[in-house]
Amino acid sequence: MTDYPHMLAPLDLGFTTLKNRVLMGSMHTNLEETGDWNRVAEFYATRARGGVGLIVTGGMAPNREGGVFPGASGLFTDQDIANHRMVTDRVHDAGGKIAMQILHAGRYAYGKECVAPSPIKSPISPFRPTELDAAGIEKQISDIVTAAERAQEAGYDGVEVMGSEGYFLNQFLVTHTNKRTDRWGGSYENRMRLPIEVVRRVRAAVGPQFILIYRLSMIDLVPNGSTHDEVVQLAQAIEQAGATILNTGIGWHEARIPTIATSVPRAAFAWVTKKLMGKVGIPVITSNRINTPDVAEQVLANGCADMVSMARPFLSDPDFVAKAATGKAAQIAPCIACNQACLDHTFQMKISSCLVNPKACHETELVIALADTPKTVAIVGAGPAGLSAAITAAQRGHQVTVFDKEDAIGGQLNMAKQIPGKEEFRGFVEWYQTMLAETGVSVVLGTYVSAEDLVDFDEVIIATGVLPRDPQIPGQEGPNVVGYVDVLRGKAEVGRRVAVIGAGGIGFDVSEYLVHDRESPTESLPDWMREWGVTDPAEARSGLDPEGAQPEPPVRQVALLQRKSEKPGRRLGKTTGWIHRMSLKMKDVQMKSGVNYERIDAQGLHISHGETRERPELMECDTVVLCAGQVPERSLADALEAKGIACHVIGGADVAAELDAKRAIDQGTRLAAML
Repeated sequence: MTDYPHMLAPLDLGFTTLKNRVLMGSMHTNLEETGDWNRVAEFYATRARGGVGLIVTGGMAPNREGGVFPGASGLFTDQDIANHRMVTDRVHDAGGKIAMQILHAGRYAYGKECVAPSPIKSPISPFRPTELDAAGIEKQISDIVTAAERAQEAGYDGVEVMGSEGYFLNQFLVTHTNKRTDRWGGSYENRMRLPIEVVRRVRAAVGPQFILIYRLSMIDLVPNGSTHDEVVQLAQAIEQAGATILNTGIGWHEARIPTIATSVPRAAFAWVTKKLMGKVGIPVITSNRINTPDVAEQVLANGCADMVSMARPFLSDPDFVAKAATGKAAQIAPCIACNQACLDHTFQMKISSCLVNPKACHETELVIALADTPKTVAIVGAGPAGLSAAITAAQRGHQVTVFDKEDAIGGQLNMAKQIPGKEEFRGFVEWYQTMLAETGVSVVLGTYVSAEDLVDFDEVIIATGVLPRDPQIPGQEGPNVVGYVDVLRGKAEVGRRVAVIGAGGIGFDVSEYLVHDRESPTESLPDWMREWGVTDPAEARSGLDPEGAQPEPPVRQVALLQRKSEKPGRRLGKTTGWIHRMSLKMKDVQMKSGVNYERIDAQGLHISHGETRERPELMECDTVVLCAGQVPERSLADALEAKGIACHVIGGADVAAELDAKRAIDQGTRLAAML
């Protein structure tokens, strides 16, 4: 008997059977572009060994003009086919099935050769696309079909044709991007002609016993997008054209509504997929913010879909399915939907990885093996750096003791989890607690450790984190001035008018915390939909509420200030920074940059502007919150050094750059892998 009977049930596709209802969704990792095909093969094979029912690769370009960026990987030559054969053989040897996604980016392609139905520039690309003529359209169809044939030759079990998220085929569907008046534009029957023709001709080319997934945009979330009736009409036509499965796409990349960030409620769009159930006769997959077996099971049990797609959860834990199937769900490393090491890396042309699991995409390089000589290891600091080092070291056979002066593990994560929209951090801390027990790490809390306490350990790791930086503002000792630590720990009274000093990640988080005084919208799907202006696409085209975003009014009047003259929030995450900025804008948070903090008194914060300290101004407020950066907490490391005791310093104690959990966890894991 399993706890997840729906998720773990086989899915019979007629000519083949998937061993469970879990799809590893497509992610572009930039691995293929490295040319290291052993590394690519091991990435996918690791997930196959973890038990996932079907893997979909990152998007492969059907031609040069359709690649997401110049040089994007595809199956253009015999050598490409041989390289991909290495991947499929490795996955099949691991007991898995794998489909290749064919991704034509259309106007989203980051290159001068980009093409589209109409010459309308995307807001997320600097290049205006060339409008395709009839011959150009035929070439794109032919190239997509050729890509499918080559995928079959390379040993893939199927292909996924990308028709959502605002990419090429999606661009033909809506008047937002298709202004044509020929047989490929105008009426909806004409606009949907291209995706139907692509699927029909791919099926004819690959034969009946080859998985053909079509990624269908269920809700566009852009002006002049599809209606629900049009989505159903297309889905039924795609089924008739020969698709095996319909996968769900949510929102275009240019949509101003978050769809996969941590502030989006879990399974936030499963109800959209459910609206298609019963209207087609082939399996339907739902996606977006499904990150635990319990969520997946509930979605399937509620009849929202026949299968669930999870992408980033297979970065955080490749053994997701295997652990769920063997009663070890609590040990699944959680995807917190932070985007910091996956999507942010992808868009920065770096190799993707995972904040929670630095081994992701580095399977051949970051190997956690049993140590030749087990050691006693002391780790001071139970934040993300110390905990990651502790668990990794213990997995290698070392005897590990973690010390922390606080009464609970988690360090700065315990503040992050208080922020509305960052509730996923709660599960992250719980996972660390589970893994400490599972790996046999000794944990000593509520204890200050001296250098003398550490002399008998073979290895000492200092992960004592950071201290708030002193901004040295005249008057900061006053009763109306508090630090962010006390605010987020609930130890400080904060008035209704607040000035937040420091507009880095912490300043944004504190501001978000202060404008809420009730349940986070992330915890309530109706509230979140209302706040962002999302509605049923059966009621309003594209799922955009005609009333627009309707956020709850802020409970405090907040001003967010910084010394730097750049735009506040400019250094936030590449793919999530806009969400944080927009969220605070919707709460009427005033943002000022290029300011000098002159003094604080009973009236509030006195500031001036620019290097010449012009335009003095009083910002009347009840409370000033200091979020002016951090400095490393190195006192214990310095004491050890003074005694001649060698130690390793990691995390914030090493470099105090905001609260960089990604770097801290990576550093802790890699150090422990080498001890």
